[in-house]
Amino acid sequence: MAATVYLVGAGPGAPDLITLRAARLIESADIVFYDALVHADIVAMATRAEKVAIGKRCGTHSTAQRFINKRLVDAAATHARVVRLKGGDPMLFGRAQEEIDALRSAGIAVEIIPGVTAAQAASADLGIALTRRGVSRSVAFATPRVGRGEQPSDWAACLAHADTAVLYMAAHEASDAAAKLLSLGRPARWPVAIVESASLGGPRRYATLEELARDGLSACSGPTLLMFGEVFRAALDRARHHRGKPHDRGAPAVQASR
Repeated sequence: MAATVYLVGAGPGAPDLITLRAARLIESADIVFYDALVHADIVAMATRAEKVAIGKRCGTHSTAQRFINKRLVDAAATHARVVRLKGGDPMLFGRAQEEIDALRSAGIAVEIIPGVTAAQAASADLGIALTRRGVSRSVAFATPRVGRGEQPSDWAACLAHADTAVLYMAAHEASDAAAKLLSLGRPARWPVAIVESASLGGPRRYATLEELARDGLSACSGPTLLMFGEVFRAALDRARHHRGKPHDRGAPAVQASR
């Protein structure tokens, strides 16, 4: 059997943000492996497929990556069209390369279908471009997350030199991340946008880097992005004006008006 495994980007959350090609592949798949953050309505599009949940959600029990690799290889032996649904874009913080390498080592064809990554959806939610003429000519995406047995990366130095910076999977260590950026010379008043559950109507908040370092974040119920840069200055000022009072020490970010 000449099987193909498709690594499909399921987008940031909203089911209508997947591509037409992704939708066609899901609908025609024989088996679909999906992450915990993939919207149920996207999974439901696989009307003729066997559906297998394989976890991979921060802070909860998840399937080991090597086991996921094996499941994909095994599925390709008995199914012609295998779809691996990944939240956001498969090639950005999706551990896609490990799956690609495992499949190619087994002689299995792989195709990648890109998806909308969370930073793009968050930018759209806020109505704020990540780049702006005269303000931001560079954008950096990073994560402080380190897998077991992996060497930590110098993510903070990367973000400290970007005009606009986006930090994925960092809500639980927001205070430490902000403090590290302060230590590398970013200004205390550097604006921060905090977007939870991008594309799904989650909370949007603003703070300064100093405030985030001091207070951190309260518990977030969905995947959360920390976004830094002068492109968020006007939104931060508007949010403070709307609130009508100084920043409260107990609330680490100003709630944005909708």
